[in-house]
Amino acid sequence: MHASQGRSVGLGLALLSAFAFGGSGVAAKPLIEAGLDPLHVVWLRVAGAALVMLPLAWRHRDLVRRRPALLAGFGLFAVAGVQAFYFASLSRIPVGVALLVEYLAPALVLLWVRFVRRRPVTRAAAVGVVLAVGGLACVVEVWSGLSFDVIGLLLALAAACCQVGYFLLSDQGGDPADPAEAVDPLGVIAYGLLIGTLVLTVVARPWGMDWSLLAGRAEMGGSQIAAPLLLGWIVLVATVLAYATGVVSVRRLSPQVAGVVACLEAVIATVLAWVLLREHLSAPQILGGLVVLVGAFIAQTSTPTARAGGVGDTELLSGEAAPRDPAAGDSDAVAGGDDVVEVIGEGDGLSAGRSAT
Repeated sequence: MHASQGRSVGLGLALLSAFAFGGSGVAAKPLIEAGLDPLHVVWLRVAGAALVMLPLAWRHRDLVRRRPALLAGFGLFAVAGVQAFYFASLSRIPVGVALLVEYLAPALVLLWVRFVRRRPVTRAAAVGVVLAVGGLACVVEVWSGLSFDVIGLLLALAAACCQVGYFLLSDQGGDPADPAEAVDPLGVIAYGLLIGTLVLTVVARPWGMDWSLLAGRAEMGGSQIAAPLLLGWIVLVATVLAYATGVVSVRRLSPQVAGVVACLEAVIATVLAWVLLREHLSAPQILGGLVVLVGAFIAQTSTPTARAGGVGDTELLSGEAAPRDPAAGDSDAVAGGDDVVEVIGEGDGLSAGRSAT
């Protein structure tokens, strides 16, 4: 019962994160069309979020000493790397191709778990990834601008690898053996955004930005919207809320399950663009969106989490059930299935240090 509630909360947070991330494009596009460079919009997004999270960075300043590698990795890969490589790929290949390659990340997560961590993955997870990636190909209509620019594809693949880093690094420090070593996800996000801002400052060079555009208005679907309002959405919802709910959902579920659910970001972005920006949504895109939904549903229903609440490093066991400690009494429960065996421990998997999330 408790594990089921933890999974439900994790799925809810993953869906909220997908919606928040997916809503960034519809707010960013009017600003870009108003004259802002795309990289400047990205810099404003990350720098603004870092400023909002600055009090939390100060509160968790001990993380700089305790987990410097985690903070540096999150900032370089999960924040700066994804953004920089994705926008670099857009200069050489179509948007749909770049987006599809970037969202190969869930498949790469499964390969990491299977061949690097040497842990089994369920058939349902694999099927879910295949369906999600196939559906994404329809959502972005990859055939409409197919290009085989090798450098562009490598840049998009680098963005996908950085997104893998986001899912795997989000899973770190969630359920250590020593509670004193637990890492608050908000602290990791805060420092990741600060480090990402430093890296993107070098790439975007914001000192050349036309700051006066931020005081004006931008057109969204025929309506004039204040630029600060659009920027506020990008910073607070599409970045702060998106990262916070995304990292916590990875800890409650697993990198592979959260990765498949994240594929919904492209579907949400397409639907929001249809509704708010009045962009055309074709039949293949609608069908592809439904396929992505089916893939995400299959993956999350049949891929259990191994720790209470789904927090921390996931252990998927197949074939044989783990031995049960008779002394554990009713605090441990073993749930069997066709593909996996789940071992759920006592407690909700979230330490007191992360109760704020």
